[in-house]
Amino acid sequence: MSSNNYDAIVVGGGSAGAVLATRLTESLQRRVLLLEAGLVYPPMDYPQQIADSNIMGANTGSDWGYLTEPGFIGHPIAALRGKVLGGSSAVNGAVTVRALPSDFARWAEHGLKGWSFDEVLPDYIKLEHATGGDDKWHGRCGPLPIHQLSRDEITPMQRAFIDAAMTNGIPAAADFNGPSPEGVGPYPKNLVNGTRMNTGMAYLTDEVRSRPNLAIRGDTLVDRVLFDGMRTTGVQLDDGTRLQAGEVILSAGVYGSAAVLLRSGIGPAPHLRAMGIPVLVDLPVGQRLQDHPYYSNTYAARPDRIGKQVPVVGAIAWVASSKAGEGELDLHITATHLFDPAKSPTHVGFELAVAMVRPGSIGSLTLASRDPNVAPRIDLNFLHRPEDRQRMLEGVGLARRIAATGPLSDLIEYELNPGGAATTEASVQQSVLATVNTYDHPSSTAPMGADDDPTAVVDRLGMVRGVDGLRVVDAAIFPDVPSTAINITVIMAAEHIARLAY
Repeated sequence: MSSNNYDAIVVGGGSAGAVLATRLTESLQRRVLLLEAGLVYPPMDYPQQIADSNIMGANTGSDWGYLTEPGFIGHPIAALRGKVLGGSSAVNGAVTVRALPSDFARWAEHGLKGWSFDEVLPDYIKLEHATGGDDKWHGRCGPLPIHQLSRDEITPMQRAFIDAAMTNGIPAAADFNGPSPEGVGPYPKNLVNGTRMNTGMAYLTDEVRSRPNLAIRGDTLVDRVLFDGMRTTGVQLDDGTRLQAGEVILSAGVYGSAAVLLRSGIGPAPHLRAMGIPVLVDLPVGQRLQDHPYYSNTYAARPDRIGKQVPVVGAIAWVASSKAGEGELDLHITATHLFDPAKSPTHVGFELAVAMVRPGSIGSLTLASRDPNVAPRIDLNFLHRPEDRQRMLEGVGLARRIAATGPLSDLIEYELNPGGAATTEASVQQSVLATVNTYDHPSSTAPMGADDDPTAVVDRLGMVRGVDGLRVVDAAIFPDVPSTAINITVIMAAEHIARLAY
């Protein structure tokens, strides 16, 4: 398609944008342009550093390079986001665990309708081509391959972790995407023979890309949305090019979609005025950012016992802290080989990564410049609330008990972080604050909500308040961050909105 006039422009070809481009072009009457800021690769010809599921984040060479503000914890964090067709689904840990019914019940407390677990389960099922589990809970014909790792497919360390966790009273989880997800076990992952099947592969297949009503442009950065009055007319690129469309869908990610809204004059009026941007609609864009804080208990391992170290991410314990509410599972402990061996005196090690996945602390996203090539200011505000710190410390304590239990303890020479000297809650908390990282699950910079919710930016189908023809569909619209890895829920949300809105 050579015209600059489309029925819909989808901004961002990541976990949501690839889904929307696929679903919208199922109707040949709808002309769709998909814009991706990163590179576009053929579906089954991604470079090895992107396709290999054991290579993640910045190591893929396809990262935006965001760095957070120091915030409450006092140090910046690399906020990894995928910059390639497939988005963060092309650079993440390939974990496919659904959000909990309690997550969707909490969203309903914002007055949000149509997003109960029962109402979104068909969309989870639709996206899956899953192995294992009950047919009532799993899809067999969807675009996204989901493979349940077996005990034989994970590493000796991860098997030892599962056994030690069970000795500590954590039950075995038969299916993290089934009716009883609490417990410990191998992950389900979107893999085929070790290849991370991102949405650029699974959804934007050769067949889909050949549709005459779909155009895909890579290496294309959107500056802002264009309007005629309050009606969306298209987008302006960073080079000044203008593209016309009847509808614009922002799927540029939690940071990217919010930044485009702000540059377009949609956001908190005081911030927009301070940036010299005319206010189109005064909305709380970027004011409810949330992510999961992540702390690494690290161990020097015994070289003669550690064995193979791939998959690097293979097993998890998903449990409730003493602070968890009804139906909540607020702690993850993941057994990973994401460890720099140079940091171990034995030249080998591993980590038990503790993530607190029901944070109460709220962060923010604001513009640092009107220039779309300048990264926004991201303040995750991790662990600001005392209860968040208490939950995290409880998770660290549980991880240390598991590490001290056989057969996992038999693989360990000694603990590196927080280290043997950290024997008090105060000393452990000091280590947590000094080294806490992000689980890379940001959300909620343009949250959904009821019409009378003053903190909401979009309605239940992602339509931006106060303007016509503009929608946001990605993790930015979540009312708060779900209590698990969010990628599959982002894909589900795009399927859900595509089903209901188109």
